[in-house]
Amino acid sequence: MKSKPVTMVRIYLTEGMHQYKEFMELLHDQEQVAGVTAFRGITGFGKTGKIHSSTLIDMSLDLPIVLEFFDEPEKVATVLKQLNSLIKPGHIVSWPAYVNSGE
Repeated sequence: MKSKPVTMVRIYLTEGMHQYKEFMELLHDQEQVAGVTAFRGITGFGKTGKIHSSTLIDMSLDLPIVLEFFDEPEKVATVLKQLNSLIKPGHIVSWPAYVNSGE
């Protein structure tokens, strides 16, 4: 199996930040990255310690959201420059990975 290097990126948000659609448009429409997946968490907290959670009694509209995407390292570096100006420090994580190239 042949593979090629990519960079994986995770962006940690909450629904209450109302940035999800803006970032999806950026990644899909403007930057056309190779792949994006959005995950909705059931519970999470960050630097502030505020717990964002859902229960059957109280369906929160401020649940954690993780956007994960990948592409060639050079393209991701360009996208990260934009994202770093839009997202608070500590909310973006990236790492090198490999994707099967099918070649």
